[in-house]
Amino acid sequence: MGIYIKDILCAMPAEDGEGYSVETHSIYVNKNKIAGIDEIPVGFTMTTTIDGKNRLLIPGLINSHAHNYMTLFRNCADDLGFDDWLFRHILPLEDQLTGEDTYWGSLLAIVEMIKSGTTCFCDMHMFINQTSRAVNASGIRAVLSRGLVGEDRHDKEALRRIDEAKEDMNLWKNHERMSFMLAPHAPYTCGEDYLKFIAEQAKELNCGINIHLSESKKEFDDMMASRKCTPTEFINSTGLFENKTIAAHCVQMTENDMQILAEKKVSVVTNPVSNMKLGNGFAPVPKMMAHGINVCLGTDGPASNNSLSMFHEMNHAALVHKGATLDAKAVTAEEVLAMATKNGAKALGLGDEIGEIKVGMKADLTVLNINREHFMPRTNLISALAYSTTCGDVDTVIIDGAVLMDKKELKTIDQEHVYYSVNKIAERLGLKR
Repeated sequence: MGIYIKDILCAMPAEDGEGYSVETHSIYVNKNKIAGIDEIPVGFTMTTTIDGKNRLLIPGLINSHAHNYMTLFRNCADDLGFDDWLFRHILPLEDQLTGEDTYWGSLLAIVEMIKSGTTCFCDMHMFINQTSRAVNASGIRAVLSRGLVGEDRHDKEALRRIDEAKEDMNLWKNHERMSFMLAPHAPYTCGEDYLKFIAEQAKELNCGINIHLSESKKEFDDMMASRKCTPTEFINSTGLFENKTIAAHCVQMTENDMQILAEKKVSVVTNPVSNMKLGNGFAPVPKMMAHGINVCLGTDGPASNNSLSMFHEMNHAALVHKGATLDAKAVTAEEVLAMATKNGAKALGLGDEIGEIKVGMKADLTVLNINREHFMPRTNLISALAYSTTCGDVDTVIIDGAVLMDKKELKTIDQEHVYYSVNKIAERLGLKR
């Protein structure tokens, strides 16, 4: 299949490698890759044309930390502190879920992500093969990880979870759009020996680590009281960071913590909306960037954010640090665009495949309708992506060379069926009011 995107404004890396430029180009997609920019590739056969008039092409957005099945808990545990939210509300609800429930919850999340321009996500889930089924059916790209909780390598339930993770990996190991990580949930839900065992397993499986880290002040204070070290120092001592690691949140950070993350090349996923909503504060993103840490962006789960919009997240990431540091240059529009695209790709081990509009990259692309009032006058469109773009501006989405949404019409998912299914689940869980 050949897609010709004609005369479209493109957000592409600037020629000097610093930041972005916006210029008009024609893009040629052959099979699942960007095969040409302005020059017709040899042997190209056009099957689809997208008119670029009044449109802006950006790399597909990458949500580097999510719990997609939690769409089922959207708007039902709000205005609560972190521990109250997690232990008294969310975990009891999770205990009532079936695998089929999480399939529909994941599919709902994918509907929302595609419609808001996200083409790849990293998920920490709890039922194997359900998110994978949803990814396979929908056409989106994903890095998946079954959440792991346990005390040590002799804990039967903890070992069962690792076996489930391996089963999911093996079942979908040859899938073009899926890859996998191991996901120890957090320092406060995993024992030291279990974490060391996971680190060993990740090395054997040649896969990365996906973990929550230093999300709340209580987590930080409890670790200091029990072990006389920070959560980051504790995780470093287990050997997890010897594997390629993404660490979500990282709100409570010392200078030594940031030095460890930089030295171990740990990527940090900041989740500003979730962190604010749960009263956890702000990750020190400007300081982490100054340390050379790769910072990317995620929404967290819809139970603690309520939205899976990466444009919403980009906007908050650009704004909150200006307010928190009293520095209007703390995090720029160009930096949050990088966080939501190429930095996320690097964190997920996909930096050579997605995250930028370049020849040879996978064709994961989002087309925005910029013939709207909040793009006028057309001055700095990179700034517009951070400060005025909305989900409603997403017009067309291409993932792995396939058009999954054309002029706002989803091509692979029956969204009405999804809506019906998740509402029935909410009724069963007693969440409908």
